[in-house]
Amino acid sequence: MGLKDSIQQVLAIFSGAPPAQGELPGTPVDQPEPPRGGPQNEAEISANLVAVEVKLGYDFRDKSLLGNALLHRSHIHVTGQDREQSNERLEFLGDAVLGLVANEELYHSYPDRSEGDLTKMKSLLVCGAHLSEVAIEFDLGANIRMSRSEAATGGRQRSSILADTTEALIGAVFLDGGLSPAREVIKRLVLKSSETVLERRSLRNYKSRLQELIQSRYKSPPRYKVIKVAGPDHNRVFQVSVSFNGEVLGLGEGRNKKTAEQQAARLALEKLEVETEPGDNPDV
Repeated sequence: MGLKDSIQQVLAIFSGAPPAQGELPGTPVDQPEPPRGGPQNEAEISANLVAVEVKLGYDFRDKSLLGNALLHRSHIHVTGQDREQSNERLEFLGDAVLGLVANEELYHSYPDRSEGDLTKMKSLLVCGAHLSEVAIEFDLGANIRMSRSEAATGGRQRSSILADTTEALIGAVFLDGGLSPAREVIKRLVLKSSETVLERRSLRNYKSRLQELIQSRYKSPPRYKVIKVAGPDHNRVFQVSVSFNGEVLGLGEGRNKKTAEQQAARLALEKLEVETEPGDNPDV
């Protein structure tokens, strides 16, 4: 226990104020943190929601949907609510709506591209890396309700949380107003610079994309394993496999392990585009 904590506890004893419920000396208690810090009244919460509406360019009829979209599961956990009350269900819906709108836009914008090309282009537009950049652009992290510990460990800047909340907001817009306003929000925020996004090589990290795809479905990552190393020291060739749930999804080769892993991930992504989800039995 630090000196500051000791002094605070002594002052609390002399003032007659009891310690917080469930709090033991030196043991921090996680608490929900308002979006911008400090206790908020109803007027401040309402103003915060309005700020998000302005950023989205959409006025919600049902404000509770917007509030729900901004509730991270860590906030739900420390307030004792059911996990289903977090924004995860809206995230699930928003992911589907985003995919539909992105597919529609690509279909009309690139009439000469094959199905495989369109699928790869779509994966770049809706990947977590791009969605988190969209969220950062309109300062979404400041408006997410999460626990103090989550915020203290960088939750407001964490790419996965930002991307998931962006999808949850899209799901909320869809439920509140239907496909048309959801399409407009997606086009304005996510697809506004699609040409630039598609040209960026930084989003073509096959390992990251494969991990995002699998973790979004199963909450656990794929596994990479060096199968073989051949050739002399100055000219080695690595063979690497990537698997999930005991199923090998891709095999890659390269002059170093990193290159081989990227190739394995690329082949795994191509496989998942045309087959059932990993671990599924198509005959069941």
